[in-house]
Order: sequence, then structure tokens, then C-alpha cells
Amino acid sequence: MPLLNRLKEYRTRLGVNQTELGKLAGVSRQTISLIERGDYSPSVTLALKLAKICRVRVEDIFSYEEDEEDE
Repeated sequence: MPLLNRLKEYRTRLGVNQTELGKLAGVSRQTISLIERGDYSPSVTLALKLAKICRVRVEDIFSYEEDEEDE
């Protein structure tokens, strides 16, 4: 299963666009877009950085749902 995220929701709450969030996090707008679409899983460091910028826990933004077969 892919990593699920609510990054767009928290970015909107901050009132910044993808380019601005990318600059704050030290990544490109394209990276933020890929994360929001679920096409890219950020490194642990980037996930922590994004959570800090959004002033929430990393678990508030990112979640992983396992297949029932994996349990």
C-alpha cells in the first residue's frame, strides 16, 4: 500500500502554495506535488521537516495502511 497523506490539507491551512512550502522544506514544488498526489514517499527527514513546518506530528500528515494479508 502507498503512503497516505494529508499534506495538501495542512499546506492549505498554512496558507502557502506548493512552491512556498517547497522553499520552506528545501525541496522543489514538483516534489511537494508528487507527495500530495501520493506518487512519491518522502524520506523520514523530509517527512519530519514537513510536519515541523505544519506544526503537527508526522503521523498527522502521513499514514500507512497495510493490506489485511500482511497482518
